[in-house]
Amino acid sequence: MISGKTKRVANRAAQALRLAAAALRSSQSALGAYFRRMCGRMDKPKAVTAAAHKLARLIYTMLTKGEEYTDQGQNYYEERYRERVLRQLAQRAEKMGMKLVVNEQPA
Repeated sequence: MISGKTKRVANRAAQALRLAAAALRSSQSALGAYFRRMCGRMDKPKAVTAAAHKLARLIYTMLTKGEEYTDQGQNYYEERYRERVLRQLAQRAEKMGMKLVVNEQPA
C-alpha cells in the first residue's frame, strides 16, 4: 500500500516553495484561490505541496521562456473555475441524455 503522506525533503528550493505556498492562504491572488480550493479538496500538507508545485511550474516557465507572470486576480480565477465546472456538468448531462438548463435567477 502506498502512503498518502507527503515526504519530508532536504531540498532547500522545495522548502522555500512550500513556505511560499503556505503563505498563499490569505492572498487575494489567483494562486491564493487555487490554494484554498485545494485545501477544501485535500488535507493541508498535500494542498501546500500542490501549490508549491504550481509555483515551481510558473517559475520554470518564467525562467525558460523569459515571460513575466501577471496575476489575473482571485475573481478571474474563480470565474474561470465556475465556467469550467458548468461546461463539465453540461457535458456529463448530455452524455446521460439530459440537458442542463441555466437558471437566470441569482441565488
